[in-house]
Amino acid sequence: MKKLSLVMIVRNEEKKLERCLKSVQGSVDDIVIVDTGSDDRTLEIARTYHAKLFQYPWNNHFAEVRNYALSKSTGDWNLVLDADEWVTKGNRQQLNNFMDNQQAIGQIRITSSFFDGADSFAHCYTSRLIPRNVFYKGKIHEQIDSTLPRINCDLEVAHDGYYRTDKSERNLSLLLSEIQDYPRDPYLHYQTAKEYYRISDYENANKHYALSYSFLSGTESYYPNVVVDYLYNIMKYGNMQKGLEIVQSEESRIGDFPDFYFVCGLFYMNLVSSDITKYIYLFPQIETSYLKALEIGETSEYLTVEGTGSYAAAYNLGVFYETTGNREKAFRYYKEAEKYNYEPAKRRLADIS
Repeated sequence: MKKLSLVMIVRNEEKKLERCLKSVQGSVDDIVIVDTGSDDRTLEIARTYHAKLFQYPWNNHFAEVRNYALSKSTGDWNLVLDADEWVTKGNRQQLNNFMDNQQAIGQIRITSSFFDGADSFAHCYTSRLIPRNVFYKGKIHEQIDSTLPRINCDLEVAHDGYYRTDKSERNLSLLLSEIQDYPRDPYLHYQTAKEYYRISDYENANKHYALSYSFLSGTESYYPNVVVDYLYNIMKYGNMQKGLEIVQSEESRIGDFPDFYFVCGLFYMNLVSSDITKYIYLFPQIETSYLKALEIGETSEYLTVEGTGSYAAAYNLGVFYETTGNREKAFRYYKEAEKYNYEPAKRRLADIS
């Protein structure tokens, strides 16, 4: 049987580390933790789980610290997690099946919680199960440096590192430093744009979304997310005509992505409202977009926000129909959203009943 090690880098994670370590009990053979300067109970908690502990001074370079941790692992395979993540589904037998039969990087499904006016969740597949002698590159939002294929495996993880937490100051400093070395890297510009968006600096976000979009080849796995997030920022920053050009040019490329049609529904609504005389001909696209999002559903392999292919799209359709006087259809789609226990839909049903 292949040996599997959990490999982590941590600093001051006393509030979350035990949740992570407890979740992998019975699934990993040993635990390797590199600490970058904790002054709380992090190391004490790690010792209770018999972790192999190492120290590495923080140097503003995530890949270097991550690679140091990997160098201390004796596993045939390494599972890489952060302290703010924990396993919610999957077992050792499933991991063994993957490790025994694949020459690949294992992608695990991560559900991230965040607050955007309401509690929300995003799902994505991320490369975290890696064979020995595979390492990382990048100061921040580090990526696995390997040509091995990426294959989904049966492991699901929850993540709350960005839930009501602001890491933008640290992240922007590292990202902007990295961009100086790689000024045409679309991924770095994309991550930078997202950090500016989080702090409501839509002007700088727009600058980096535009750069990322211009440098993309179209084959990147995160390409659809750049498009969608760029459109959200355009609705905050302005330049709706540019947004319309993006919407009309991207449907043929990412038409299997529910988040794309969901943001299109919002975009068309904002566009028509901005100049009714000029854009009224696009009014039917609001309905069409949400219907397409529901038709696709939530089976996308992209990073997708929960609800864009189900309850959120159904609720927005309900609002559309209610405001256009079609109470029968409004009731129908509010009921559809209510099936997911979606509170806004419950409230509207109570009002129109």
